[in-house]
Amino acid sequence: MTRKSKSDLTVLYIPHGGGPLPLLGHPGHRELVDFLTAIPGQFERPEVIVVISAHWEQSIPTLTANASPPLIYDYYGFAPEAYEIEYPAPGYPQLAKELYTGLEAAGIHSQLEDRWGFDHGMYIPLKLMYPEARIPCVQISLMNGLDPLAHISLGQALSGMLTGKILVLGSGFSFHNMKTFGETGTDLKNVEFDQWLSETITDTGLTASERADRLVRWEEAPHARYCHPTEEHLLPLHVCYGIAGEQAQRVFDGHILGKKSAAFLWKI
Repeated sequence: MTRKSKSDLTVLYIPHGGGPLPLLGHPGHRELVDFLTAIPGQFERPEVIVVISAHWEQSIPTLTANASPPLIYDYYGFAPEAYEIEYPAPGYPQLAKELYTGLEAAGIHSQLEDRWGFDHGMYIPLKLMYPEARIPCVQISLMNGLDPLAHISLGQALSGMLTGKILVLGSGFSFHNMKTFGETGTDLKNVEFDQWLSETITDTGLTASERADRLVRWEEAPHARYCHPTEEHLLPLHVCYGIAGEQAQRVFDGHILGKKSAAFLWKI
């Protein structure tokens, strides 16, 4: 598949918040809820959504190929209503198979999974963005080697395959040091990393190779490992950038659980 026009592809990297808390009225997620509710107004309604979630890792890129994927309540210790959330979005096996075939042709070994469901990195934000749950979705895993270049390359391979009105949703968190969530006061380490990340993704003065190099070498950013003790919540951004290949617009500049967080939008 070769995309004939880039004008119908939207790529969005978001923070999805802490577990089910955005749907449970948690005050530390008020800004995020407002953002996720409003952001669909900034681009055309998609006909299909491709999700890259921080909460699914496999040895190779794996695609959901189930026509009716179940929900996975991959969190614990919350109120009973957190385990009663419903989001019956259909899968899209045909697209999953097409993307699988394209990845294989591009030399990226991948696999289809027809029993796996949608994790909370998918259904928590989408229940706020598209609550009617009618848009078909395919979820693609991260690779558990967590190699940043490999995830950019995955995005680059996917880029030419995405035709039609598609939203690619990179669902992660631009800050993910769970031990520090809820702290009061300004966290300068958080702020400095946030500034570096925003510059990396949005600065028009950077070339494509400079932007990619910064993302590959993200551990050299200010306080990188403080902000991301593990990088799975950052890597959906690498896939998004690989798909888009250009600077983005920052569309969320707020706080979640007391920490500064970002979302980035590409309308291609």
